[in-house]
Amino acid sequence: MEKRSILHMLDPMPNNSPFDVNMALDAGFEVLMPYSNVKLDSVYGLTQDAIFSRSPSGVKRTGLFIGGRDMGLAIDMLNAAKLAMVPPFEISVFADPSGAFTTAAALVACVEKELVTHHNKTLQDCKAIVFGGTGPVGVATGVIASLAGAETTIVDHLSFDTANDIVKEYNRRFKATLKAAKASSDEQKAELIADHDIVFCTAKAGIQVLNAKVLENARLLKVAGDVNAVPPMGIEGIKSTDLGKPLIHAINATGAVGVGALAVGNIKYKLQQVLLKSMLETERPLYLDFRDAFEKARAII
Repeated sequence: MEKRSILHMLDPMPNNSPFDVNMALDAGFEVLMPYSNVKLDSVYGLTQDAIFSRSPSGVKRTGLFIGGRDMGLAIDMLNAAKLAMVPPFEISVFADPSGAFTTAAALVACVEKELVTHHNKTLQDCKAIVFGGTGPVGVATGVIASLAGAETTIVDHLSFDTANDIVKEYNRRFKATLKAAKASSDEQKAELIADHDIVFCTAKAGIQVLNAKVLENARLLKVAGDVNAVPPMGIEGIKSTDLGKPLIHAINATGAVGVGALAVGNIKYKLQQVLLKSMLETERPLYLDFRDAFEKARAII
């Protein structure tokens, strides 16, 4: 009899994400085992407990999912799990802290598609800026865009030092070329967006980051993407369902278009489902992070 599929869900936070639990169940995992408050130094032992308790055929029906809110910690936990594998006792591992990897991958892929469609440009041709850039989705968005070739700046609302510390860490980790900036006023935002081709808005839900007056300064803007689905939208004038619709308040930018949160969310949902299902379908272990998510998001789009 075929063994039941099990997904062990490791999370350094006090609670596992109900979103991830629902997604994993819908992807086909039969048993979900959530673990909260997991420390990095516990991952190695937990992984070996998971692999050695099943036969080689059973480990193909076993996976690890890594949550949390910190991109760097999630990657460290994925690497710790990978080090614990002892062939043929190997299982697939998928890191997606706060859904940041799949959300960011979907956002950048959607923006990239509209950039090509409406402006015949690639990410390598463009300067990108990430507002809300020091949160989980913002950091992942910045790293993905930078590694894809865009000259990318992440923005913190309150502190340049906070943004700069993150830039240093993730440039070191992934050989990205991120830059840092602070924008706590409309005047600072207007100055920043004046010479950028792409705007990513990944700030907290329900906060409008860029209003119509600020957008008037976006002279070079080609595509703006917003992941905020809670009114008011993060970028004024973008509707949550927009996908390549004209950005009405960027009046000085020729052909600027917007990508809304539900359009991004549609790709994010499909992407997470595909990656979770791939863990059950593969004949060899997979170690999935933001790079795999972006590659698959491009394929889906």
